[in-house]
Amino acid sequence: MPRVNRHTDLNARVEVLSDDDLLSLVAKLEVPALLLILDGVTDPHNLGACLRAADGAGAHAVVVPKDRAVAMTPTVRTVSCGAAEHIPLVQVTNLARTLKKLQDAGVWIVGLVVDGDRTIYDCDLAGPTALVLGAEGPGIRRLTRESCDFLASLPMLGAVESLNVSVAAGICLYEAVRQRAITR
Repeated sequence: MPRVNRHTDLNARVEVLSDDDLLSLVAKLEVPALLLILDGVTDPHNLGACLRAADGAGAHAVVVPKDRAVAMTPTVRTVSCGAAEHIPLVQVTNLARTLKKLQDAGVWIVGLVVDGDRTIYDCDLAGPTALVLGAEGPGIRRLTRESCDFLASLPMLGAVESLNVSVAAGICLYEAVRQRAITR
């Protein structure tokens, strides 16, 4: 098992990308895009854990809105266990507009919601895909939800109706990894 660098210099600057950088990154990919989009996640521990899961799954970027969401902080970097230095974090001004631009670039937008019309396992995640997850409690916002091509859910068999956003992100990202391995 590789060793995690727990001695990251938290004072070193981590580059945060913008809307235009995201579209450029997607255009340059030689494999189908895999993006994690977080709508309204405000807990730095959740963002750090999502960065770690996204990096582990080989996602190409994590996208967050500039407003009403956590940004890169020392806590995010610590919780990410080094992933913040490797996976691009993109802050966008208007999430709905960014989703439309991604769709125009051929990326399918899959929103994870409690009342999805299918499960994540019924979605084709092998092609260019952006997985959209919202904050615990409110979930993804109305405009974000309306911008998704598909709405999917995780099967919840117990008493609780949702999972922590970082756990849900990990499950969805690794379902995409599984599907992509099958199609190779």
